[in-house]
Parts: sequence; structure tokens; C-alpha cells
Amino acid sequence: MAGRGARQGVTYAVLAAVLFGASTPFAKLLLRHSAPVVLAGLLYAGSGLGLTIWIALRAAVRSRAAASSWRGSDLSWLAASIVTGGVLGPVLMMTGLRVIPAANASLLLNLEGVLTAVLAWCVFRENFDRRVLAGLLAIIAGGVVLAWPARLAPADALGTACIAGACVCWAIDNNLTRKVSIQDPFVIAALKGVSAGAVNLGIGAYLGLLPPGVAAISAAALLGFAGYGLSLTLFVLALRHLGAARTGAYFSTAPFIGAVASLVVFRHLPGPALAAAALLMGMGVWLHLTEKHVHHHTHAPLLHTHSHRHDAHHQHAHDFEWDGREPHEHEHQHEPLAHTHAHFPDIHHRHPH
Repeated sequence: MAGRGARQGVTYAVLAAVLFGASTPFAKLLLRHSAPVVLAGLLYAGSGLGLTIWIALRAAVRSRAAASSWRGSDLSWLAASIVTGGVLGPVLMMTGLRVIPAANASLLLNLEGVLTAVLAWCVFRENFDRRVLAGLLAIIAGGVVLAWPARLAPADALGTACIAGACVCWAIDNNLTRKVSIQDPFVIAALKGVSAGAVNLGIGAYLGLLPPGVAAISAAALLGFAGYGLSLTLFVLALRHLGAARTGAYFSTAPFIGAVASLVVFRHLPGPALAAAALLMGMGVWLHLTEKHVHHHTHAPLLHTHSHRHDAHHQHAHDFEWDGREPHEHEHQHEPLAHTHAHFPDIHHRHPH
């Protein structure tokens, strides 16, 4: 395990999976009152609105505004991630759900973790080894076991292609978001929520679908804030510390968490598939937690802003009066540094191998 940052990253990723996975059975309950595309819009809109309020309240209580380090390239990466993950992905997902059973869709959604890792390794050159690959495959296998009873359900080719396309979009989104994960995760998640909410609600209005009652709208907004907004915020924080492939692997435990939550909400009895999935996912998480990636590496000069402690990677002076409190956030310069230690592909270790 590679220090405090890695432990934080794992915690963020698992909490993101818990929030998203636990929201699934409650979203299914809300489908009794709303069409899928309208519910998706309400969930995403609730996410964006809730996070926007959070950001405003945070700004009001902060004594000193954090310096912004957004660059033109960051805005391009963010815009591309919003289009792929916040607009195209939800539209394809809802289109697929209209023509194939939800259980089949659950099975197909396990593609997201695999595709995220493949893109991270093959396109974005994120490092990995056989232990990481084995852990990812074990977690994905656990998700497949959960959905395996759906294998005999009929699946429409167009619907299957749409769900698979949504997974491709979200895999691209995960890797693009990694590029800007140093930026404010609340702002990133809020922008995605507002965009996806507007698109899905617009589609619902175009199709003439009526929104549910005030109580259902309020419930969807609160569920979206927790299960989508806060979950995505935590996912972005995990990207900072773990990279896209490892974060995607931990997040792939969400189907198992959703299945456990369903036992409580719908009072289903646990079956052998749940126990098998728990064993496989537990094995995958253990393989990742016990990963050791150590080699001599060089840090290039870097100027950015984020919350940090004065560890080996943050030895710098301050151009303002500092009270010694850690962690703290300000713009700081990283000088060239070469050393050897265990690490993950976090924001300070995106070097070639």
C-alpha cells in the first residue's frame, strides 16, 4: 500500500460505490412514479443543484478563496467528459433500458470497469501489473455472477448496443475526468449533473412525458444529490490518488452494494450468487490493497493548486502568512525530484515507465 494518499483514494472510491450502489433500489422504487428518462433527468438535476448550493455555502464560509489553476486544456478535457459521460452516456443508457430488461442492462454495465481500465492502460498509458489486472477481473467476475440469472432473458440487439455504447462513453468520461481531477471535484460533479439533468429532462419534455408529483420530484432530487452528486465527487477525489483503472475497479463493487441494499429494501432472501460475488469482489479488493509498485522515478516541475501536507512531494515556501495548519490549499510549485518509493498513478505520479 502506498501511503496516506492511496488509503484515502481507496476510501473515496469505495464510498462512491456505496452511495451509487445503494441508490439503485431506491431509484427503482421511484420508477413507479416516473418514466426512466424523466427520472434520470431529475436524479442528475438534483445532483447538479445540490452541489451548486454546496459550493455557494462553502464559498460563503471560507475566509480565503483558493487560487484557481484551471487552464484552457483543463476546460477542453472537462467539456469532452461532460459530453461523453453527462450527455451521451445517459441518453444511450435510457434508450437501451426502454428495449431490454433491467437485469440484462445490469450485466452489461459491468463493461464500464473493464473498458475504463483498458482505455487507461492502452490509450492513456497508465501503469498496471498482473496483480492489478487479476484484481480487476475478480471484481468484474463478481458483478457478472450477480447478474448471471439474467442470461436467459431476451435481449434486443439495439438495446444491447446502446447499453454497451453508454459503457464506452462512461469509460472515456472516467479517463478524461482523470485529466482534470486536480481541480475542484464539487465543481466538476456539479457541471456534469446540470448538463445531464438538462439533456434528460429536455428529452422527456420532447417526448411529452409528464413529471411526477412534488413528493417524487423531491425524493429524486435528494437521491440524485447523494447517489450521483456526492458519489461522483468522491469518484473524482479517488482519481487523484489511484488513477482511472484502479478507481474504476473499486467502483465496480457498486452492483454488489446495490444487491445488498435490495435485500433490505425489497426484503429478498440472499442467495448463493450474492455470497460468491462477495468472495470474488473481496478477493479483487484485497489484490489491489496489497499491490506494491516501487521503482526509481523522476518528477518534472509542476505548478498547481490542491489540498496537501508538507510531505516528501511538497517541500516549498509560502508567499503568505501560514499558521502551520495541515492540510491546506494554495498554488504551489513542485521542483524536479528523483527518488524511489511505493506509489500509485496519482496526480504526482503520472510518469512513463
